[in-house]
Amino acid sequence: MKTGVWLDKRNAFIVKINTDVENLVIVTSEIDTFKVWGGSGTKFKGGPQDVVQDSKYLEKEKHQLRNYFNSIIDEIDETDELLIIGPAEVPQYFHKHIESSNTDLFDKIIAFKKEDSMTENQIKAYVRDFFINELKI
Repeated sequence: MKTGVWLDKRNAFIVKINTDVENLVIVTSEIDTFKVWGGSGTKFKGGPQDVVQDSKYLEKEKHQLRNYFNSIIDEIDETDELLIIGPAEVPQYFHKHIESSNTDLFDKIIAFKKEDSMTENQIKAYVRDFFINELKI
């Protein structure tokens, strides 16, 4: 089975291709979007800082990201070849998470691509075309 994963902080779109059958699975993250408010109109540059709260938010987000990645891994654990795609840093964090937590799956990663936002159909087509072109090489 060949698998492509497009992910960001909100969702992971997993395209599984087994012979000619193609399935799309969506894993939704439970990562909270934190709103950190700065400055309260004081005369001091930058306003008050709440470093303790920031570190709590970052630690909570890190834990939620780890759970999200593990949910994705549960869906793709049976794959033979893995393509990871997505915008920003989240796919890189996912790649590192696999490297540190699942060496068998890490060995199945054949490509890591940066791609901006895509629709479900664009993701399916991208993964399908990637594996078709890979076979031609």
